[in-house]
Amino acid sequence: MIRYKIIFLYVILCSPYTGLAQNYEIENLKNKIAGQADDSLKVNNLISLSNLYLGENPKESVQFGVQGQRLARKIKFPKGEAYAFKAIGLGYYYQSNYPEAASQFQHSLSLFDSIGFKAGVANILSNLGSTYFNAGDDTKAIDFHLRSLKISEELKDSLRIGTALNGIGTVYNNKPATVDKALEYFQKALPIFRAINYEDGEATVSMNLGEIYKKKQRNDSAIYYFDQSLEVYRGTIDATFPLNLIGEIYAKAGDYTQALMYQNKALEIARSLNGKLEITQSLLGIAKTNKMMGQVKSSVYYYHDAELLATEISAKIQLKEAYEGLAHAYAALGDFKKAYGYDTLFSSMKDILYNADNDRKVQQLQFNFDLDKKENEIELLTADQALKEATIQRQKLVNYAAGVTGFLLILVILGFYNRYKYVRKTNKIIKDERDRSQDLLLNILPEETARELEKNGHAKTQFYDDVTVLFTDFKGFSTIAGKLTPIQLVAELNEYFMAFDDIIVKHNLEKIKTIGDAYMCAGGIPSVNETHALDAVKAALAMQAYMQKRQREKNTGGIAAWELRIGIHTGPVVAGVVGKKKYAYDIWGDTVNIASRMESNGEPGKVNISAATYRQISDHYQCLHRGKISAKNIGEIDMYFIENATTDLKVHKKEEITA
Repeated sequence: MIRYKIIFLYVILCSPYTGLAQNYEIENLKNKIAGQADDSLKVNNLISLSNLYLGENPKESVQFGVQGQRLARKIKFPKGEAYAFKAIGLGYYYQSNYPEAASQFQHSLSLFDSIGFKAGVANILSNLGSTYFNAGDDTKAIDFHLRSLKISEELKDSLRIGTALNGIGTVYNNKPATVDKALEYFQKALPIFRAINYEDGEATVSMNLGEIYKKKQRNDSAIYYFDQSLEVYRGTIDATFPLNLIGEIYAKAGDYTQALMYQNKALEIARSLNGKLEITQSLLGIAKTNKMMGQVKSSVYYYHDAELLATEISAKIQLKEAYEGLAHAYAALGDFKKAYGYDTLFSSMKDILYNADNDRKVQQLQFNFDLDKKENEIELLTADQALKEATIQRQKLVNYAAGVTGFLLILVILGFYNRYKYVRKTNKIIKDERDRSQDLLLNILPEETARELEKNGHAKTQFYDDVTVLFTDFKGFSTIAGKLTPIQLVAELNEYFMAFDDIIVKHNLEKIKTIGDAYMCAGGIPSVNETHALDAVKAALAMQAYMQKRQREKNTGGIAAWELRIGIHTGPVVAGVVGKKKYAYDIWGDTVNIASRMESNGEPGKVNISAATYRQISDHYQCLHRGKISAKNIGEIDMYFIENATTDLKVHKKEEITA
C-alpha cells in the first residue's frame, strides 16, 4: 500500500525560521553565518539553512542542524536547541531513517516541555506520530497524534488542529475496517486548512481523501483529489504519492501504459531526491503493474529491489507487500519452494502488523482521549457539586469501613471451610481447560495430526499420491461485498461456510482453509481411502443443492442470490503443519493449483472436474466434456461438468453420443 504524506509543521509554520530552497538564499545565509558571532541569531540562521536543504539534500540538512544544536547548547539557548533537534529529526525523516528521526524529535520534545512552550510540544508530538506511522507502529502513532490534538485544541491553534486531525485520519486509513473513521477526520481537517489558506495541508488531505475514494472504487473522485494534490507537490518528493496512486488506478483499469508512465515518473523523482521510502513504494507499484501485465519475471526484479530497501529502512508495511508479491510471483513461475518461503515471511509480517491486541490499544487510546475531553468539560461546570459529593463520599467510606471489617472477619472464618471445596473445584477447572484445549486443537487440525503434535511436539510432513481437492468461490463477490455492511457480509459468508462444514464432515472430507470467499477441502487425507473422489463430487453436489435452496429463499424475499463455482481435481499432494505459534494444516502441489483452475474455469451452479477425477467417478455420474485448459508444467487437461447420477455400469460421454 502507498504511504500517505504526513503534514509536518516545518519551521516555516511553527517558528520564526523561514526560507525557500533557492541557491541565492542558501549562499546569502552562508555568507551571513560566516561573519556572525556565536549568538542566538547565528543559531536561527543555521536552522533556517538546515530547512532550506531539507527537500534537496537531507544529509546536508542534518549537518547544519547539528551545528545549530551544538551552538545553541554552548550559548545556553534551549528554545533554539529544541528547534535544532527538530531540524535534525526532519533531515533523518526525509532519509527514511525513522529510529534516528524519532530520537531527535524526543530530544526536541523534552526541551520544549522543560521551557513550557506548548506550541512546540504539540508540533513535535505530531512529528513523532508521523514518524511512528511510517515505521509501521500504529499504536504509538495515534497516541502521539491524539496528545498533539489535545494541546492544539487548548491553544485554539487551527493549523496544528488540522495537522493532528490529518495524522489521526491517516492512521485509521491504514486498516480496511476503519476507513470511514479516517474519512471523518480528513473531512474535519480539510475546511480548517482552507480557512487559513494553507495549501500544503489542503493538498495533503486531498491526497488522503483521494486514497479513500480509490478504495471505495470511486475513481473519478479519487483522481480529482489526486490532481489537486499534485498541483502543489509537483517536482517535490511528495509528488511521488499521488503519482503512484494514479498509476494504481490506471493499472486496475487495464491501461498499463498510463499506469507505468505515472509510476516511473514517481520513481524518477524519488531517486533524484534519495527518498528511500518513496523509492520503495514506487518499485512496489511498478512490480504490481508488471505482474498484472503478465510480465512475472520483471515483477520479481522490482519486488526484490523493494524488499531490500524496505528491509534497510525497516518499513514493515512495504516489506509485507514485497513478501506477498514475491510469493505470488514465484508461484506463477512454478518455483513453489521460494513461493512458500515468501508466503511464510508474509504471514509472519502480517501477524506483526495486524494483531488484535494492537487494534484494541488503538481503540483504547481514542476512547481515553474522548473521555478525557468530556471529563474536563464536566469539571468546569460542576466543580462545586463535585466538592459536595466528595465530602458525602468520605462519610460513606467511614460507615462502610466498619461493615467491610466485619465482613472480612466472616470471610476468614468461612475460608477454611471453603478451601476443601475450592481445591476440588480448581482440579475440575484444570481438567475442563485441558479438555477444552484438546478440543480446540482437534478443531484446527485433523485428528491424527493433532494427536501426533500433542504427543511429539511436531507433526511429520507426508506425501499422498492420490488425493481429491475441492475449491469453491462465489461469483462476483466484490460486487456483493460492496452492497452489504461489513457485519452483514461476514454473517452471510459465515452461514454459507458453516453449511459447507457440515456437508464435508458428512462426506468424509477434511477442511483445509478459507481464503477470503474461497473454501478449500480435500478427500483422502490424512486417512487414506479409495472413495475420496466420489466423496468430493457428492459433497460438491450437496453444496450446489444448498445454494439452490438459499436462492429460492432469497428470490422469495426479493434479495439478490449468491452463486457458487466449484472445481475438483485428483492427484498427489504434500501435506503438513506450518507455523510456530498459530498452527495451520495445509497442502501443496500442482494438484491444488489445478483444482483452483477447475474452479475459476467453471460456471455458477455447476461442478467442474478434471479428467483425473472423471476417471474415478465416471461409473457413477454422467458428465459433459467441456474441452481442455492448459496448466503450467502439466500440459492440457480435460474438463467435465457433472450432469447427473447413473445406475449404469458405464455411461458414454455426451460428446461421444452427439458425435
